[in-house]
Amino acid sequence: MANVSRLPLKFRLVFFVPPSALAICKDAIFAAGAGRYPGPGNYSECCWTSMGTGQFRPGSTADPHIGKIGQLEEVPEIRVETICVGEDIAKKAVEALKRQVSTADFTNNDGYLFMSLISLVSSAHPYEEPSYSVYRMEDF
Repeated sequence: MANVSRLPLKFRLVFFVPPSALAICKDAIFAAGAGRYPGPGNYSECCWTSMGTGQFRPGSTADPHIGKIGQLEEVPEIRVETICVGEDIAKKAVEALKRQVSTADFTNNDGYLFMSLISLVSSAHPYEEPSYSVYRMEDF
């Protein structure tokens, strides 16, 4: 039986992206090492995606790139989940995603990226407060 304390930490990176920016964002995180599943199969570029609808209402002090203050907005988004083996890989994947977000073209009508916890992305990103989530996974 493997010693669980010696296994590298695993993290789950979750973000939401418009369909038009899915490929560039996946390429960025995979190049950073995300999506590699530990095990004998040497799997890479592993992720799970699902289509959905993002929702937000800009507050009174917001400067929204889409929608109007006080008006509820709904936009098409794809949820992407992937594994990151090691904290360093998780951090590299987040940085790669942030770099891609700041350079991606979000000029079309579905040009939204909504992730939870980032506040330092360049003004090229359409949302005033884009974000992502990272969860630590446990081995049992």
